[in-house]
Amino acid sequence: MQRMMLIGAGEVRWEDASEPTLSGAGAAIVRPLAIATCDLDVGVLRGGFPLQGPYPFGHEGVAEVVAVGDAVREITIGDIVVVPFQISCGSCAPCRRGRTGNCATHPRLSTYGLGAMGGLSWGGLLADLAEVPHADAMLVKVPAGISPLAVASASDNLPDAWRTVGPQLAADPGAEVLVVGGDGGPNSIGLYAVGIALGLGASRVVYVDHVPERLEVAAAFGADVVDGPPPAKAGAFAITVDASGTEAGLRCVLNSTAFDGTCTSPSVYLSDPSVPMFSMYSRCCTLHTGRAHVRRAIPQVLALVAAGFDPSLVTSTVVSWTDAEAALAHPPLKLVIARDAG
Repeated sequence: MQRMMLIGAGEVRWEDASEPTLSGAGAAIVRPLAIATCDLDVGVLRGGFPLQGPYPFGHEGVAEVVAVGDAVREITIGDIVVVPFQISCGSCAPCRRGRTGNCATHPRLSTYGLGAMGGLSWGGLLADLAEVPHADAMLVKVPAGISPLAVASASDNLPDAWRTVGPQLAADPGAEVLVVGGDGGPNSIGLYAVGIALGLGASRVVYVDHVPERLEVAAAFGADVVDGPPPAKAGAFAITVDASGTEAGLRCVLNSTAFDGTCTSPSVYLSDPSVPMFSMYSRCCTLHTGRAHVRRAIPQVLALVAAGFDPSLVTSTVVSWTDAEAALAHPPLKLVIARDAG
């Protein structure tokens, strides 16, 4: 079979590899159908995030199940499934608590397609075939009528966006939401958060950014857009999201988080930004950062898509498997690589 290897910034290539085999009775083999670049992938490909190649590429995708082990009960051959990027057993103490990104059965941070950081043995999803070690626990069936292209990011960026607004809106229905984007941030996550918040009934979503493409996507979802760099304060919002990756953006959302409000930052900071701790303390402001535990949010994301939320508004480009190398050399905001595209 063939798999895509990331060599370095802007450099990828197909290579021959051995086909995966079932490693246990609970495993499955899947045939990836639609693979998306996540925000971290884009950072690596553009040279802005220090993940060193070579490593098997791709960790967001929808696939078809082509083989299952004897102990698999919920997943069957032919199912179209989301493959969570984090490896999780579903039965250890962290998994039972929904903390599937910290599965205790495998080395911490075990993922597809993130090189040595995630464990090279898992491989990548931009490949002809991939193994899923815990099929019943990990795989989530895609409901009929939902295109794999629309939910190719349901492995990672979509549930990451969900956690920034979904639980908060469940606790505070109709709240107003602020999302701040920026050149150093997880911008597709921020835009997904805009669409998810509005799909969940937020009374108003404000999106701050200076890039026309991202402002257009946020406006298409129905957000009030503010063009320009993040101000010191954008108002007072019960729910805020830092998708900027910049200290100015982070300070803006923290200063704009209302009394007893919650700010979630899915941004990855490689150096420590300054945080207005006393002001946050005075307002009883909660700041949450860290990796998302994606498996538990995937069903909610798929249900929202079935109800009308359209994540494909964030997709910049769809290309075929054969055009993947050229497209990844200069990745857009959100690239989807489709096995049968074109």
